[in-house]
Amino acid sequence: MSVKHERTKIEKHHGFEMNKELGQHILRNPLVIKSIIEKSQIKPTDIVLEIGPGTGNLTVKLLEKAKKVIAIEKDPRMIVELQKRLQGNQLAEKLEIIQANILKQDLPYFDICVANIPYNISSPIVFKLLSHKPIFRSAVLMFQREFALRLIARPGDKLFCRLSVNTQLLAKVDHLIKIGRNNFKPPPKVDSSVVSIKPRNPQPEVNFLEWDGLVRLCFNRKNKALSSIFKTKSVVKMVETNYKTYCALNNIEIEEKDFDMKKKIIDVLKSIEFDTKRASKMDIDDFLL
Repeated sequence: MSVKHERTKIEKHHGFEMNKELGQHILRNPLVIKSIIEKSQIKPTDIVLEIGPGTGNLTVKLLEKAKKVIAIEKDPRMIVELQKRLQGNQLAEKLEIIQANILKQDLPYFDICVANIPYNISSPIVFKLLSHKPIFRSAVLMFQREFALRLIARPGDKLFCRLSVNTQLLAKVDHLIKIGRNNFKPPPKVDSSVVSIKPRNPQPEVNFLEWDGLVRLCFNRKNKALSSIFKTKSVVKMVETNYKTYCALNNIEIEEKDFDMKKKIIDVLKSIEFDTKRASKMDIDDFLL
């Protein structure tokens, strides 16, 4: 089948207006879809999770490779289009459709996730996937390009941020493909990128809420020295409150009569030579220390 014929086949399913609030942009280029499938390395025994299948351009190709595809779609119009497309096709037997808001839906078991993610909920989807148990093998996801570049950014990069650190704590993230906006219908205002996210197994033994609180604090002024950030009145007060709560819960007596949390914080930072470090240049091991 020629690419031109395949493109026409794909576009005939677009008989209604896309919902901008749901971030609906249908990937229509069959060569890009083929590349995503190849990069996903789907096994015949795999259960694949697809988020927002739309009219099924990617779904059909996933069904050809996988044991089963579980597609979670919020828009009932898209579900109807997908069902029409697969009517009378044996591949339909391998497809399970769940009509739901992905952020409110408990995820089923899956081996790999492949999806064109709605740009407006990219971050919560990433961390919903990474909190899922049991740990899946990998996710191949399409995002707005700048968001994707933030996911893969390294210390010292301009886009290195809290998102970079939190994602890379939990997973190995790699850039796979850059995709121009004209490969979609309707075209979004920005280009896209496909990334591979492979959860670390086992996951690091950290309290993620506490970890995120620390990282958030450091990246509020990521180019400032840590000593400058941690000696501000608001931060000192917060740390002191948390420290005293921790001591009370663990029956630890605060022995110092003239307890000075600001001095204690600076002394700790200096003892590990972190007082002059900046979050923008710190790697995961630095934060873990």
